[in-house]
Amino acid sequence: SWYRPHLEKSLELIQRAAIGSAVQIIDVGGGEATLVDDLLANGYRNISVLDISQTAIDVSRQRLGKAADNVAWLVGDITQIALPQQFYDVWHDRAVFHFLTRPEQRVAYVRQVMAAMKPGGTVIVATFGPEGPETCSGLDIVRYDSEALHDQFGARFRLVESGVEVHQTPFGTTQQFLYCYCKMDAEST
Repeated sequence: SWYRPHLEKSLELIQRAAIGSAVQIIDVGGGEATLVDDLLANGYRNISVLDISQTAIDVSRQRLGKAADNVAWLVGDITQIALPQQFYDVWHDRAVFHFLTRPEQRVAYVRQVMAAMKPGGTVIVATFGPEGPETCSGLDIVRYDSEALHDQFGARFRLVESGVEVHQTPFGTTQQFLYCYCKMDAEST
């Protein structure tokens, strides 16, 4: 239900953060999303896509054909997978964080961000907003406003901006998404 043909808002924020094609970008929960297609079409060449589902990764790889060879594909749980340290310039997550309903999951996620991001990197996270659904695909979620979402990440992250996007689902309903665009402090982790 959170699927969109193109993630225009995500692409816009990534383009604002990712100056030059050499930056390292990770799309957390990217699965079958076409954001990777749009990033490749815009000249980005250091893209990692992480998803918990091998099937979702396989769908994207097949859709991209030979271009899939230009992407680092990662399969695993974001709270547990080993990621390279201080590697990424841009962290993007649309619709994963709100599925982390237990505090220890959210703490593990933020630890991953802190360890994997280069100092001064950009973190873009989109979750269901205060008026979003209370469940999604039969799963519980946590809804956030910008202050509550930023509080999950803490003082090492400066909130640059936030905004709401109303998403039209394939089923004809709407869902409110909240985007937070943060800069990580420039001190080493």
